[in-house]
Amino acid sequence: MQLVKVGLCAFGMSGKVFHAPFLKQHPGFFMAAVVERSKNESKAQYPNTIIHRSVEQMLAEEEITLVIVNTPVQTHFEYVKKALEAGKNVIVEKPFTVNASEAEQLVTLAKKQNLFLSVYQNRRYDRDYLQVRNILDSGILGKMKEVEIRFDRFRTEASGKAHKENPELKGSGALHDLGSHLIDQATDLFGLPEKLSADVFSMKGPAFANDYFEIVLQYKTNLRVRLKSSVFSKEANQAYILHGDKGSFLQERTDGQENELVAGATPTYYEDWTTPLKEPDGILNYLNEKLETERLLLSSQPGNYMNYYQDIYEHLVFGKELPSPGAAIIQNMKIIDAALESSREGKVVIL
Repeated sequence: MQLVKVGLCAFGMSGKVFHAPFLKQHPGFFMAAVVERSKNESKAQYPNTIIHRSVEQMLAEEEITLVIVNTPVQTHFEYVKKALEAGKNVIVEKPFTVNASEAEQLVTLAKKQNLFLSVYQNRRYDRDYLQVRNILDSGILGKMKEVEIRFDRFRTEASGKAHKENPELKGSGALHDLGSHLIDQATDLFGLPEKLSADVFSMKGPAFANDYFEIVLQYKTNLRVRLKSSVFSKEANQAYILHGDKGSFLQERTDGQENELVAGATPTYYEDWTTPLKEPDGILNYLNEKLETERLLLSSQPGNYMNYYQDIYEHLVFGKELPSPGAAIIQNMKIIDAALESSREGKVVIL
């Protein structure tokens, strides 16, 4: 296989869990360099990877053709810009940037440099989301009328991560963090809405960035899509609720890839590596061709974040479609900007 040499901008949780293990196991990639400003934690698992003390130093490596920007969102614009100017293709962690203006500038630069820019929207490869997509693609629910997508947690104490919780920093808060996943899934399934209204605030108080949001996306087809997240949700809610004119589908959030990776699981190339489900995780209630009600319990198929990297590889080597290109993710940033405006000014925002 053609070998793609990669530079990783940080070796924190994102680098250790979501990127380095997949680069190691995929035969088409080699993590040639990683940035660790003061430590050498990567050396034990990746002894052949060069450690650099700055992003700028790593970008000087000519053999690196792909750079992963997985630093705090407040630095994404700066580092993606430097990587593109250095002639590197770029994968940038979500959220893409702190606002749509920054995203647009980076997409313009990537096009000028004739390089690709992809946003790491890994939740498109979750088992639960893939099941929802399969149900929608089947048309079994008929014309969609109402959809709710939730991502809740129970995290009532400070995490100590200032770039996510300091209300003075642009891009901090749940709307950029978890919201970037929910918004991406909504636009991936239904496209850009006509307008929206939103409620975004901090349940933990003004000393923290927003940790709660509810966004209602309004489509010209009369479809309403509600996106919601809270850090005071001790009992799990259904992650996806879909209602159409022929039936409904409820899907739990059951993808365990993140938890298993944190626990030390090793992802495998072209194989399912996650723990199988023990119980069904979806409920389908619909009218069949005879207009009779059928209620089925369904089990989703395993997801695999390796497929994101396979898609990247096939784009690089074979010219196939780029996964979650920056040019498309701009619309997600516009929705985040509009949600903040809607909540701040108490109005419906037309997109």
